[in-house]
Amino acid sequence: MHNRVVIIGSGPAGLTAALYAARANLEPLVVRGLQPGGLIATTSEVENYPGFVEGIGGFELADNMEKQAARFGARFLDTLVTRVDAGQRPFVLTTDDGQQLTADTIIVSTGASPRKLGVPGEERLANRGVSYCATCDGFFFRGKKVVVIGGGNSALDEGLFLTRYVEELIIVHRRDTLRADPILQERAFANEKIRFIWDSTVEEILGEERVSAVRIRNLKTGAVSELAVDGVFPYIGHVPNTRLFEGVLTLDAGGYIVTDGRQRTNVPGIFAAGDVVDHIYRQAITAAGEGCKAAMEATWYLAEQEHAAKKASRPESVSSSASS
Repeated sequence: MHNRVVIIGSGPAGLTAALYAARANLEPLVVRGLQPGGLIATTSEVENYPGFVEGIGGFELADNMEKQAARFGARFLDTLVTRVDAGQRPFVLTTDDGQQLTADTIIVSTGASPRKLGVPGEERLANRGVSYCATCDGFFFRGKKVVVIGGGNSALDEGLFLTRYVEELIIVHRRDTLRADPILQERAFANEKIRFIWDSTVEEILGEERVSAVRIRNLKTGAVSELAVDGVFPYIGHVPNTRLFEGVLTLDAGGYIVTDGRQRTNVPGIFAAGDVVDHIYRQAITAAGEGCKAAMEATWYLAEQEHAAKKASRPESVSSSASS
């Protein structure tokens, strides 16, 4: 299956790239990956995306973006890219179901995944009380007591969503101040279901069949205590989904794809956008903007390649002096 543009990932960056590439009549193929809609689709409510006065659900926003791209001819494939061969042209992509796709250009928008705590009990109790998606799993904690770990926007936004279901929510933060936007802080401090444990970290998640407690260490005093809870929701940052591109594209020390400011990677014809590039802003609107730029750059790159190919195929003109 040959494509002029293959977009890997379907978050705001990938879907915006699909929209712009489709409007350029490039019929882009979007490989949705493991998380259709990206992380934004797991967010309960998005209040800072322009154009939605009352806010919009993250899933609804991603769904609208996909439908808009499809309207102009974008195509979608529900699979996962497992290998990219950038050493030949066209590029060759292999998927987990055995397909091979070829592409003249690639736009990487694989996003990022929640960072794990890396403490005992986390892996063993995953999906048994340990969750990284309040929107997905909040319903299962009705009337329960849960811990949210972190102090940024994600921790407070998802924590506030969880208060729709839980009886009590404890936010554990390693500092004594929050990093989240002031409006989220105001809402959290005003919510009667939320209390805070400051200057502390979770050292272990306890439980047999399900989460039953967490072991907490106070970073200032060193005191260790156990807190009985039914669920643990870590929100301590993200890790870029770039393992696929190790040895293929240039990555920085944090594993993010390095681009030149115009979404171009070190491999001509491969572009990158969104959380796979951005470790500073990590917003849906900035990801969408980078997706737009990546698609425009891909469009210009293809036009230049086509122009060069046509120029090379023209027979050299013979001067009148040489033919006489």
